[in-house]
Formats: sequence, C-alpha cells, structure tokens
Amino acid sequence: MGSKGKDMGGTTIPKETQKQDRTPNSKVAGMGSISSKDMVFRADMIDLKTLDMQLEKHFSRVWSMTQNQRPKEEWEIDLSKLDIQKVIAHGTYGTVYKGAYDNKKVAVKLLDWGEDGLATTAETAALRASFRQEVAVWHKLEHPNVTKFVGASMGATNLKIPTTEDQNSLPSRACCVVVEYIPCGTLKQLLIRHKKRKLPFKDVVQLALDLSRGLSYLHSKKIVHRDVKTENMLIGAHRSLKIADFGVARVEAQNPRDMTGETGTLGYMAPEVLEGKPYNRRCDVYSFGICLWEIYCCDMPYPNLSFVDVSSAVVRQNLRPSIPKCCPNSLANVMRKCWDSNPSKRPEMHEVVKMLEAIDTSNGGGMITREYFFGCFCFRPFHRLRGP
Repeated sequence: MGSKGKDMGGTTIPKETQKQDRTPNSKVAGMGSISSKDMVFRADMIDLKTLDMQLEKHFSRVWSMTQNQRPKEEWEIDLSKLDIQKVIAHGTYGTVYKGAYDNKKVAVKLLDWGEDGLATTAETAALRASFRQEVAVWHKLEHPNVTKFVGASMGATNLKIPTTEDQNSLPSRACCVVVEYIPCGTLKQLLIRHKKRKLPFKDVVQLALDLSRGLSYLHSKKIVHRDVKTENMLIGAHRSLKIADFGVARVEAQNPRDMTGETGTLGYMAPEVLEGKPYNRRCDVYSFGICLWEIYCCDMPYPNLSFVDVSSAVVRQNLRPSIPKCCPNSLANVMRKCWDSNPSKRPEMHEVVKMLEAIDTSNGGGMITREYFFGCFCFRPFHRLRGP
C-alpha cells in the first residue's frame, strides 16, 4: 500500500472499513459499508457450535409454544402435585425415581433425552414418539397384574429433580410417566435372593399365574409386550406380581409382517424374533416359558454362553434351558409348550393360565417333600434347597 487509506491499486478504503479492520475478532471485518441484504459471511468465521445452540433453543421455544397451545391430553397430570425424591433404577431409555403425586407414593420414569442442545431434532422426535407410544399403551389398562398408570407429562420444563450434586435440574423438553409405587423390587431381584434356597413350589406357581394373567389381559387388548423378562416384573405386597415397562410394547398389527425386528432381550427372545421374521403375541408366550423356568430354578438361563452363542443356538440348535429332573411334569410341560420353536404350536396365554390353575400345589406338585429330603436332589450343589 503506497499511502495510508489506499490499497495497492490506489483505491481509497472507506473510513468505516478501516475502523472495522481494527476491530479484534470481528466476524464481518473487511466487508466495508455494505447493507445487510448484500452481506456475505465467511464460512470459516461462523461459530457453528453457537449457531447450533441458538437453533436448538429456537426449536425448543417453538415446541414449548406448540405444547402450550395444544389441547390437554386426558392422561396429562398436574406437575405442581408431583414431588420427585430419589433414584430407584437406571434403564436404557430413562431413570426411575421414587416420588409422590397428590400425597400418594408413586414411581416416576423420566425419559433421558440428554442435555439441552445435544440431542438432534430427529433424535428428539423419535424419543417423543416412543414416549407417546408407551403412554398410549399404558393409560387405559386396568388389571391387578399390570402396574397401574397414574399419568404423564410432556415438556415438563418446570419439573425439578435431585441430582448427585445436590442440585435440581432437568432438560427443558423432558417427559415423565407416573405409575403406582411397587415397594419390593423386581422379580429378578427376588429370584437372586433365593438362588440358594429355592422358592416354595406354591409361590412358583402363584408368581407364574400372576404373570400369565397379566399377559393374557394384555393380549386380550391386542397388546404385545415384546420384552417379557423377570427384570420387567415388579413384586408387591404378599409377593403379588405386576407387569411393568411398556417402553417397547405395541398394539398388535393386523398383518404379522408389520411386526418385525429384534425387539426384546437376548435369552428371552423367541427364535422368530431373533431371525427378524414376522411375529405376533406368541413371542410373549415364548418369553414367558423362559421366565417360568427362571422362577422355578431361581437361576439364570444359559449362564456360561455369550449373547451371540445363545442367539445362534436357540435358532439353529433349538437350545432351551435344562429342566431339572425334580421339576413336576405338570410345570415342565407348560415350559416346553411355551418355548416351542413353532409359534403356532405355542398355547395362547389364556390357555397357559388354565394349565397353571390345574396344577396341584398341596404337596409340592409331586416333588420330593422337605419332610423326607432337604430340597430337590437335581439342584447342585446340595445346599441349594427348596422350601416347603
């Protein structure tokens, strides 16, 4: 530049531009006196992270406005009556808290959508759809063996929860499902506690009846649970069992081909589900058969096999848990019928209920009674006893 205020070609640079050039970190430095209409930004000067956060806040505001304007759903609760207290459990898609609603003990499931600004619009939309699906399945159900639905809320911006830092915080778009509080934990936890001293046979049959009646009710409403396992069953007073967690449940399709995909938990999944074939409510029957074995044995099926090995063997080698020799035939037959590899040969859940109701538990179902031997011989080691 030959002189102050001129570029190499001798053109005078406007004073406004000279002033902009001296402004540190200016995103529009060197653009001169141009209107906003003609303004062009350099891509390398744009703060994409800030832009993403601004867009996310904008979408969040738009979504909140939409939520405030839409009619209130019949299942929506008054959040001012909800008090969230402490964590009960963590799951894949959310965290469960103990709390109170309208001064009654409840369990509160919060969908974990991540911190504000981190979830993409598509991810958020998918999670909202999953939330609506769970609520749509749950809010009209009424059965003693299905966890009672209290209510739910979408966009709980003013809801506060306790955190490990003793602070209250919640993503602005979080959603919650509120259900009755079941005090005694999961069926899985109960079975672990009885791994050494097995459950009394009458308790085995009663738990199986509770589960089968709950599933029979769901199937009568055209609902397939799709993730029947002992971790998703809750134990209430007097060892009553209630089905919980409808996160992957769905209304049964008229066309079975509309229900495909590996949905559920490996070890409990029916062969047709593992293979990605069309399935129906009888995939729940298969899972029930595995649960029945687990309730009787108070043990894990396939403890020494990896998930990959289990999946392959269940489909290709017809692998099933080994039924102890001391298991009464009446119960063993129910297991075998439920986990048949052919879905059409499996009984309906209402038929399973009748089979279980017909079992005589007055004398251990035909097992060796405790008066003669301390537990069942077929459980090894011998200290794994079954009570009277």
